[in-house]
Amino acid sequence: MRKFFSVLTAAVLLLGVCGCGIRENEQLPEAASEVTDIKDDLVIPINEVTETAKFYPVTVEGTDMEVFAVRDSEGSIRTAFNTCQSCYTSGNGRYAVEGTDLVCQNCGFHFTADQVGANANGGCSPWAISAAERIDSEDTITIPYSLLAG
Repeated sequence: MRKFFSVLTAAVLLLGVCGCGIRENEQLPEAASEVTDIKDDLVIPINEVTETAKFYPVTVEGTDMEVFAVRDSEGSIRTAFNTCQSCYTSGNGRYAVEGTDLVCQNCGFHFTADQVGANANGGCSPWAISAAERIDSEDTITIPYSLLAG
């Protein structure tokens, strides 16, 4: 787990230094809200989570990052950091939405909500935030500050 947070922190810092790898004329995914420097947990209203991934940009201790939430084909909610496990070092290792797919902005790999968290051991997939790492209630999903701060 310590290795995960070290790699995640490096990826987030790299994305911040590289301007998140934004290509000229590239449209950023629509964020659920403005970037907020948080000092508490990230709370995502469940009624905002659909089959199209929604991105939640936050700044934690001066580091910009994003979390996304999406419903899979069975209606379950999947959450992840918007950072690719394989491509983060490129500076483009993040995802954009195309239809209901997520697409890696570095290698172009397409995947569905059902695949978020399915390849937790690497490959072109996001750093999943499992149901065990978050707090779900009837109305909200809470990503603990301690997980965000790593």
